[in-house]
Amino acid sequence: MKDTGKLIVVPTPIGNLADMTYRAVSVLQSCDVILAEDTRTSRKLLNHYEITEKPVKPYHKFNEHKQLEVLLSQLKAGSVMALISDAGTPAVSDPGFLLVREAIREGVEVETLPGATAFVPALVNSGLPINSFVFEGFLPVKKGRQTKLKQLADEQHTMVFYESPHRLLKTLNDFVVYFGETRLASVSRELTKLYEETVRGTLAEIITQFEAKSVKGEIVIVVSGKENKS
Repeated sequence: MKDTGKLIVVPTPIGNLADMTYRAVSVLQSCDVILAEDTRTSRKLLNHYEITEKPVKPYHKFNEHKQLEVLLSQLKAGSVMALISDAGTPAVSDPGFLLVREAIREGVEVETLPGATAFVPALVNSGLPINSFVFEGFLPVKKGRQTKLKQLADEQHTMVFYESPHRLLKTLNDFVVYFGETRLASVSRELTKLYEETVRGTLAEIITQFEAKSVKGEIVIVVSGKENKS
């Protein structure tokens, strides 16, 4: 019988396939099975790196609870699993936290590789203070949204958010209501891709720019914290 297996969390490119690390490719080539958020999306990456014979199983927010016990059983029986998401680092606003937590509780070794995640280049590229920051991911769409924004109105650290294109203007306008139109921010979209763009300025200035054009691609919004006037 094999010893207890291992869960390896493998970041994947957020756009440019060349951002895959040598180590990540090696893990995907040598593991027993790959757990993928969307197998169709992941097949493009795997085919690019000629990883075509490896079993790929779906693991996403709609089945992660249902699959948990089966996966833990396989891990404890010796299986080495690589967990990937559609883009970036699993468990960062993507499925993965539940499996990682329960694997640790069950004594299964968990290893996380360094690699791509969207908020890091967006944060650095914003030009805003990054010595200390808070990552908020996606804001609640409805329930709890106002409460969260009220809490963040007094946050003094730089804040990082994820957003979808069709909600960008709504979120920016909500920020104006709670943070003020002169608060500095940046919006990065299509990171690492051909049409990568970062727009910087006050919230009011950024809204004006995005009102004048259609927006595509996943988005990272970085907002400066409230100025400490004491």
